[in-house]
This record gives sequence, structure tokens and C-alpha cells, in this order.
Amino acid sequence: MKLLPPPLPAIILDPIVRLALSEDLGRAGDLTTDATIAPETQLSVVIAARQPGVIAGLDAAAHALTLIDPSVELDVRMDDGTAVKPGDVVARLDGSARSILTAERTMLNFIGRLSAVATMTSNYVAKISHTSATIVCTRKTTPGHRALEKRAVRCGGGTAHRYGLDDAILIKDNHIAACGGSVALALERAKAYAGHLRMIEIEVDTLDQFAEALKHGPHAVLLDNMDTDTLRRAVEMNQGRVTLEASGGVNLGTVAAIAETGVDFISVGALTHSAPNLDVGMDVV
Repeated sequence: MKLLPPPLPAIILDPIVRLALSEDLGRAGDLTTDATIAPETQLSVVIAARQPGVIAGLDAAAHALTLIDPSVELDVRMDDGTAVKPGDVVARLDGSARSILTAERTMLNFIGRLSAVATMTSNYVAKISHTSATIVCTRKTTPGHRALEKRAVRCGGGTAHRYGLDDAILIKDNHIAACGGSVALALERAKAYAGHLRMIEIEVDTLDQFAEALKHGPHAVLLDNMDTDTLRRAVEMNQGRVTLEASGGVNLGTVAAIAETGVDFISVGALTHSAPNLDVGMDVV
């Protein structure tokens, strides 16, 4: 059962949403709306899906509306994480026409982009539902939008890898290279540096490196760009000792076979760097 994340707190949303609004409003505000819409005009609109997908980003959209005009009534009909089909009404807005029209594009940008991430994640999760593996996202996120996009992954049924460089140790190939190519030295240094609550994962791309890593007790090993036969051998070698994550070249056509090898996690950069925007629109009712 998918456990849906709560809305992001305002302290995280606020700077992101303010930047998006200021980018759109510029130095003079919404010239078109101010020029054509009388101040007293009221409007009722719905935000509706125009293609199937999974909704996300309503927290950011709601925050944008609140910043423009907290008096506009927002009735959310479908929570983030809900699967939608074309025509489904996600939310209804009632209030000042000027305020709604000014907030429209920023609201839809957040919903469209983050629903794309949730939808792509949901597609990957469905492909491996017959296995025990979990889909995770990476740090390949839109600069400034990481918290939003990682939450959207959770709305789609996946989970997050690291949020940043500061919440876990992940020794990658270039770290190993800078340690003279020594997996052992990199892990020894990491274990000496880390506190007892700090997770250590190391990336390997051969079974020899994997065998060396197992001797030094990381919490997890990232098996990078290995074919499915090699992944199966790594799972057999591991015998449940450490958490195994597969990464590299994962797509919707290959993810099921990767999951069937017995790895615990599969990281997919495409969830956040290549998800096509979900088409949602705002229509007057």
C-alpha cells in the first residue's frame, strides 16, 4: 500500500513558490489581467486533468494561490498521489478573477511538472510490483526543486535516495579513483569518519570490487551498470549481508528484469530529469 507523504511545510515551499511567482510577475505584475479584468469581477474555475497520470504538486500550487490572494477559495477534490483520467477535476477555485488569472500559470506549472514525476514513478513501480524491489530517485533533480520532486516521487509510490550530500555517505567511482583505486581504503576512511548513525554506501562496477567491498562492511552497495546475470551473481555472493541497489541504464523496458534479480532497490535518474509534463488545465465553469 502506497503511503502518501504529507504536504511540504510552508518554510520549504515559501522560497520556491515566491521565486516562481516573482519570475512570472516581474517588475510590473500581470499587465494583461490588470488591463482587461475589472477589480470586482468574480470567477469560478476548475483544474482538470487532460491525460491520465498521478497528481502531485497541489501543496505548491495552493501556496502560490495563497501568496497571490488568500481570500480565493480553493476546494481540492483529489489529493496528491491520486490516479486521474482525462476530465477528472482536481480542484475548484472561487474568488477574484484577477487573483485566479494571475496565479493560474504558476499553479499549473507546479502541478504539471510534479505530476509528471509522480506519473513516471508510478509507471516504474507498476513494472516491478511482482517483486520486493523498491524504486528510488537520485540527486538528478531540477536545481532548487529537489524537495518538491522527491516528494512527487513518493506520491508515485517510490522513495528517495539521498536528499543531498549531507545525509549519507555514498562513495562513487571518482571517490575510489581519488583513493588510488582502492575500495578498501575508501571504505576504511569513510568508516573512520562517519558517526554510528551515518549510512555508508559504495558504488562498484565489477564483482571483484563487490567482493572487496563486502570485506569492509558497508551498509549498502550500489551495483552500477551491471547486466542482469552479473546482478544475480552479486545477489548470490551477498547472501543478504548488505542492502543492494542497482543503477545505470534503467528504463521501463529493463526495470522488471533488474528487479527479478533480487536486488533491494533500483535507482532511476529519469524519474526527475526526464519525466514529460502532465497536461492539466484551468477552465472557467
